[in-house]
Amino acid sequence: MTTPAGAGVTERLTSFVAALRAHGVRIGTGETVDAAQAVEALGLADRELLREGLAATLLHGPGQRTVFDPVFDLYFPRGVGGPEQRTAGREDLRHRLADALTADDRAMLARLAVEAVDGFGGYGSSPGSDGWSSYQTLERLRPQTLFARVRDNVRGQGGSSGFTDRLLEDEIRRRIDAFRALVAAEARRRVAERRGRDEIARRAVAPTADRLDFLFAGKAQLAELRRTVSPLARKLATRLAARRRRASRGSIDLRRTLRGSLSTGGVPMRPVLRRRRPVRPELVLLCDVSGSVSGFSDFTMLLVQALHDQFSKVRVFAFVNRIDEVTQLLEHGTADPEGLGARIEAEATLTGYHGSSDYGMALGEFAERYGDAVGPRTTVFVLGDARTNMNDPNLPAVRQIAGQARRVYWLNPEQRSRWGTGDSAAPDYAELVEMHECRTARQLSALVARLLPV
Repeated sequence: MTTPAGAGVTERLTSFVAALRAHGVRIGTGETVDAAQAVEALGLADRELLREGLAATLLHGPGQRTVFDPVFDLYFPRGVGGPEQRTAGREDLRHRLADALTADDRAMLARLAVEAVDGFGGYGSSPGSDGWSSYQTLERLRPQTLFARVRDNVRGQGGSSGFTDRLLEDEIRRRIDAFRALVAAEARRRVAERRGRDEIARRAVAPTADRLDFLFAGKAQLAELRRTVSPLARKLATRLAARRRRASRGSIDLRRTLRGSLSTGGVPMRPVLRRRRPVRPELVLLCDVSGSVSGFSDFTMLLVQALHDQFSKVRVFAFVNRIDEVTQLLEHGTADPEGLGARIEAEATLTGYHGSSDYGMALGEFAERYGDAVGPRTTVFVLGDARTNMNDPNLPAVRQIAGQARRVYWLNPEQRSRWGTGDSAAPDYAELVEMHECRTARQLSALVARLLPV
């Protein structure tokens, strides 16, 4: 592979690709070769042009930019080391920063980010210390306090009123956030110089949404996850259809195969298969929608609803300490996945005399009121962390549901090491039904593909 800077750039590019792969970005050999050709064609002089060229050759969708951009900043930084002159002082830097924000001068903002980290972000002198902190830099510089000055400067240049004022304020916040991101990227680059790019790429770059724990995902990350429901459902539907085709061939009928082998001296030349009836199974979801577990349940409900054509019947129930059927609400909410949780909370009866989750009460109510929803063709999925707030887990109700259903699976978004700690009744439930750790969308899709009945 020939590049403008020879073997050094080759090594950097292959390490860059390896770091992206470690974060779940699927990159093949052909795409790596395309990236090398892009580096050769674009050169290293225009860093932003190189960024877009590599993104075009290596990425499969815009959602992967959240990983690509910070990793690119580590492996293809603006420069090595600090600026030749240290910053003249805090107030001088703040004044120049206000001017750059007013003009939206991105090149100047990038230079000021370097100066800011160099002047205010350094700490520690031991080999074991990272040496640079974006948090410390921003706390000392406090760019958010320049908001009013920048707004007044922009108004003085062109003037604005009414609705335009709101747009102006949003634009200034965007510029300040962009500067904060530049400071963070510069601090990461300097830490990478000291500790090594590969380690920082592995530890300091946020994972893609499908690899982030449901329990720690923020609002924006959950919204990004919901946007992936449709393509993920199409992929899973294809896998389920293939499994169904293979299963329809049936299993070997050993007795009839051996009987038929008598004509060939006992050699089973023609296996006899038990033909299966092409019957689509039924699916029931019991979803804890309380607290941080709600994001996990919402995403799974949307995914199963998108797969409803794969089953003869799908029924969905939501609970906190009371349980209610939300199948119809989910169908109406698919047009607005962002508002699904609010719709369920507003229109379903999920709580009784308190607002905390109570698995024993909810599961007992399901067994009593909706027992006819579970039959010998039904697979039940329970979604939740099994934290009962020290209430009775009501194991007999779970036994009743498991006795009526074809299969019962429990998907728990907490890591396995936390099961049984505090108010978790996960080990008790796991003795009665099959419980799986399901912390990320990637784990969920693998479990759904493996566990969903055909």
